[in-house]
Amino acid sequence: MSPRSIGLVSLTRHLGAWRAPGAGAAYRQLAGALRLLILDGRLPLAARLPGERELAQALSLSRTTVSAAYGRLRDEGFLSGGQGAAARTRLPAGPGPRKGGIEDRGDWPGLIDLTSAVLPADPNVHAAYVRALERLPANLPGHGYETAGLEELREAVAAGYRRRGLPTSPGQILITHGAHNGLVHLLRLTVRVGRPVVFDHPTYPQAIDAILAAGGRAVPVALPDVEGEEGWDVEGLVSACRSSGAAMAYLVLDHNNPTGRMMRASDRTRLLAGLKGSETLLVLDETLVDLTLSGPPALSASAVDAPRMVRLGSMSKSVWGGLRIGWVRADRAVIQRLAQSRASFDLGVPILEQLAAVELLNDGGKALAARRPLLRARRDHLRARLAERLPDWTCPHPAGGLSLWARLPGPISSALTIQAEVEGLRLAAGPRFGVDGAFERRLRLPYTLPEAELDEAVTRLARAAGRVGGAAAAVRAIRPVAVY
Repeated sequence: MSPRSIGLVSLTRHLGAWRAPGAGAAYRQLAGALRLLILDGRLPLAARLPGERELAQALSLSRTTVSAAYGRLRDEGFLSGGQGAAARTRLPAGPGPRKGGIEDRGDWPGLIDLTSAVLPADPNVHAAYVRALERLPANLPGHGYETAGLEELREAVAAGYRRRGLPTSPGQILITHGAHNGLVHLLRLTVRVGRPVVFDHPTYPQAIDAILAAGGRAVPVALPDVEGEEGWDVEGLVSACRSSGAAMAYLVLDHNNPTGRMMRASDRTRLLAGLKGSETLLVLDETLVDLTLSGPPALSASAVDAPRMVRLGSMSKSVWGGLRIGWVRADRAVIQRLAQSRASFDLGVPILEQLAAVELLNDGGKALAARRPLLRARRDHLRARLAERLPDWTCPHPAGGLSLWARLPGPISSALTIQAEVEGLRLAAGPRFGVDGAFERRLRLPYTLPEAELDEAVTRLARAAGRVGGAAAAVRAIRPVAVY
């Protein structure tokens, strides 16, 4: 069991404005807030929570209230340890009905899950696997361990970079189990415990988790959050890297997850100039680079290179998450070191998936071209529905990606997420995309579901917002109001 403990200051910071007037008994609200922190990863598993007495004092509650909240979480399987024993975070042993949960409601039309910004597989994926199976026998005589990946897949990936104007050979490509796996390998290779890792803030939640799990010290640099300002704080990024001696800078420039922003070419030039000569490894996560929906394509802006630059790519967002094919593009020496170091972690990617990836990458971009209009329509549809039902929310128009980064009228993101679960809507609260409890005024809303499901999701979201204290003014009407 992990010896880690969650300090009182850290826990209260994560809880934020957890209590909303009129939203139910305090112990239920506290249990709901803690449950959310466990589910979305802000509280690690097997970590010891503060004692009932000290948490009660810190939150100005009675010990009975905290005890009841802990007891409820124990009953639901989110805490271990009996009454009076140390409470440690955990997840329920398996699926099953939870008391008072939406599973108990036989008339419930079904949970809508907006925690993952991913698309389902299209028919091309099945067809690619069929062709891959036909080609598999040719690979069976070998041992099947391709540490760097199949040569033909590495060439297909390299060809994609060459089309972007980045001369690339197969020797500069390492095939991984998705881009996240590539980041984990890079962190293990370059970051020592306590070394700073700079990243744009907000960012991809699993990247934050990976940085902290590797022992890196998180150094967030905020994206400008001023109305009409869609850029990056380039000077802040350069200063953070140089002043901290950061081992790595992890950036999502095309298109930032969750905001959908894309860094301008001029800002990229300034960023590279500012980092020239530094020891910081610049890691660009390009899993969303193909999903530009408005304006010039990200591919043209991203065709810049530097010696200490590494690119992460993936087919999870543009094709299908279940494929689990990603890659690292870097200098040959870095690729060789990664291939050697990964042997103690994993032995490569399954051959069948690699063969299917070759088929999908060699389609000339037809499947992806067909998906962009669909995503564009769903993005605009979701923004229109939100404007009707929640007019006091602000939803910037992202250039690309798979989600909206909505600005809420108050710091209610976590409370809203808890209430939405009661309505049958699962959300990822804003703080999941940052550190130190940031982004309680933000909510990521993917637009990957069909329009009918997005309509129902907004209806449930409006009901949840109406029940969260302090948010009632944000919902001027539950009835649709035409905007066109």
